[in-house]
Amino acid sequence: MPELPEVETYRRYFNQTALGQTVADILVEDQRQLTTDYDMLHRELQGATLVKTDRIGKHFLVTLSTGKVLVLHFGMTGDLAYYRNEEDTPRFARIVFRFTNGFRLAFIDSRKFGRVGLAESIAAYRQEKNLGPDALDISLMQLQTSLQKRKAPIKALLLDQKILAGIGNWIADEVLYQAQIHPAKPAHHLSLTELERLHQAILYVMETAIAQEANYGSFPKSFLIHARGWNDTQLTTATERQVCPKHQKPLLLTKVGGRTTYFCPICQTL
Repeated sequence: MPELPEVETYRRYFNQTALGQTVADILVEDQRQLTTDYDMLHRELQGATLVKTDRIGKHFLVTLSTGKVLVLHFGMTGDLAYYRNEEDTPRFARIVFRFTNGFRLAFIDSRKFGRVGLAESIAAYRQEKNLGPDALDISLMQLQTSLQKRKAPIKALLLDQKILAGIGNWIADEVLYQAQIHPAKPAHHLSLTELERLHQAILYVMETAIAQEANYGSFPKSFLIHARGWNDTQLTTATERQVCPKHQKPLLLTKVGGRTTYFCPICQTL
């Protein structure tokens, strides 16, 4: 599933290709993937220029010259492709934006869980979805204020998009591993030092993933994602994925907030 690093990579790709283009037409294979009525979407997009991009967590937002905002959510298998000729249309191109310069942008989605639509503004969309600060933008003070009175496990709260937008399951495990915090620790028991480590780890994990264009195999060997298995074909044994990258001791697998959770009982004590 595309997470914040993937969506930020898509945003940068969009900026290098489609940004500044004017929409001539939009082709939609299945209107059930639209969150806005097709006629309205077509009317608002036709002749509009794509002037600015933003991202809130996993939500990709494109401001139009009309002031409206095009919203793309990539679901489980979403991607983008910029190309010119119709014969180069990629497989699973569900929605295609055709530009006045002759090029096209495909919204690719093999499983059709992605969604495309319009919002009145970025602020209105954030309020509608009840999204907290983006994980790349949140300050230490914001993080401390959001967590210091909450009794829920820190792992569950990191996944709450109302508190922090953009952290998915593997990222939460990675952040807590890098910060050396047990995933089940109640948030209100975190010390200031732990909160500082947590904030630094959020930025470190996100910035590393974006720098590597979300190519998990290129992440530092000190990352937990190699142990939990970013690609099972890379693992030589069934147990290789279950050892701590730091000292090769077994990881523990549990559920926190209903989500599968990997952690090291030595590095992350409760």
